[in-house]
Amino acid sequence: MSGTSADAIDVALARISGAPPHLNAKLLNHTSISFPPHLRKEILRVAEQQPISAGNLSQLNFRLGEVFAEAALTACRRFRIATKKIALIGSHGQTIFHQGRPVPYLGRRTASTLQIGEPSIIAARTSITTIADFRPADIAQGGQGAPLVPHADYLLYRHEKLGRVSLNLGGIANITVIPAAAKPAQILAFDTGPANMLIDALVAHFTHGRQRYDKDARLAQQGRAIPALLDELMRDPYLKLPPPKSTGREYYGRTYVKRILALGRRHKARPDDLILAATIFTALSIVDALNRFVLPKTNIHQLIISGGGAHNPLIIAQLAAALPQIEIVRSSNLGVPEDAKESFAFAILAYETFHGRPSNLPSATGARRPAILGKISYASPQ
Repeated sequence: MSGTSADAIDVALARISGAPPHLNAKLLNHTSISFPPHLRKEILRVAEQQPISAGNLSQLNFRLGEVFAEAALTACRRFRIATKKIALIGSHGQTIFHQGRPVPYLGRRTASTLQIGEPSIIAARTSITTIADFRPADIAQGGQGAPLVPHADYLLYRHEKLGRVSLNLGGIANITVIPAAAKPAQILAFDTGPANMLIDALVAHFTHGRQRYDKDARLAQQGRAIPALLDELMRDPYLKLPPPKSTGREYYGRTYVKRILALGRRHKARPDDLILAATIFTALSIVDALNRFVLPKTNIHQLIISGGGAHNPLIIAQLAAALPQIEIVRSSNLGVPEDAKESFAFAILAYETFHGRPSNLPSATGARRPAILGKISYASPQ
């Protein structure tokens, strides 16, 4: 799994058997492997919709395939497991464009998504059958192609008596709402807004690239709150859009950061003030989504948090203060480390695809019907 931040490739090792509703999935190990800096820079440049030729995009797709293959092989060495014991690789790929809602394009409303990292290369280099490119099948059925992790959230966190929300704090924040004793059709999931993306971008801007994220919210905690600035951020029209909805770097990328910097100048904010504002905005946009779309209809007992933002104490404290009636639980307390949940989820999706079973949740993505996700690149015969 490589997320919108493109900071690293997360690799999970899982043992999976059975079939829903009795699917058995156990996380055995996980690791994280950094991108080469020059490659990360190009990924972020392209994901910000900067110009790239068809030739260079093709090269980047295959180059990323090599990097993902190397990551899989490196992970096997770290886990001390032979590649011949791995039955299947699920690769999310690197998102460089996502337009989940149809928009006018060349005379017809069109939605699309593009994840790169050529799976044929992964299968060839590792000799392991690889499944990738999960999102287009959902978009073809009228869905937004996101979020897809809710299938795994449902299998991992459904509870007979507890209503739960699974919150992933990656570059973007997304939630999966799982009512007590829920059936798949009752699952609601959507992107609430930014998580680490804006914070990381501001930290990189103000430190001239020396820091890539705000470790332990140290910079944010040196800032002063500017309520008027935060009020302007909370008027973001995305927050009011009803689900199903998804977003990404196309919306919360460079242009949005420029807007925040302009707001900062208007409100005479210091760098740490803006980092604090982006951090609080992350938490409050999640609270706003819960209060607007979830809590009026569903009784929620626990908020299960995963992703890199789970290590930001200020985000967690803000969520706890704003949601006193809900228990905040780290995913590691339920057996899945915060940094492994999404890569583990795509292992589960790959397993489902290999067995010819759909794994999107139409109630989450807005698809007309269930879809078997992804494309299979078979390993060469030995």
